[in-house]
Amino acid sequence: MHMGKTQGIDHVGLAVMDLKETRAFFVETLGFEPVGERPEYPAAFVSDGTVMITLWQTEEDPYPFDRLANIGLHHLALRVGSRAELEALFQTLEKAPGVNIECPPVPLESGTGAHMMCIEPGGIRIEFITREA
Repeated sequence: MHMGKTQGIDHVGLAVMDLKETRAFFVETLGFEPVGERPEYPAAFVSDGTVMITLWQTEEDPYPFDRLANIGLHHLALRVGSRAELEALFQTLEKAPGVNIECPPVPLESGTGAHMMCIEPGGIRIEFITREA
């Protein structure tokens, strides 16, 4: 296997419309741990034990994302362990305040695994995916 000059993702930085709601989504809904904050920035840092996510508060969203027209993050994809965990997470997200489900759990086109898409309260598209059959 070819190894690149980097060693994986250290953290992902996301600019969000509502820092308080997005932090609550990651901590209360997804079970991430808060690992710091910079109120003067304002920013919050959360982790699932594998990846850290930096959340920054924006003043406004002058360019709503259009995957065909904008450069930048299309979505953040987070892995879950199994199809059962994906279904359970879907049930949780359906009831979570401010979450917009774009796509319920469906099989991947490859036939191995499944995924779903949502927009969290701060406006970031998140895919939850399992590679298990």
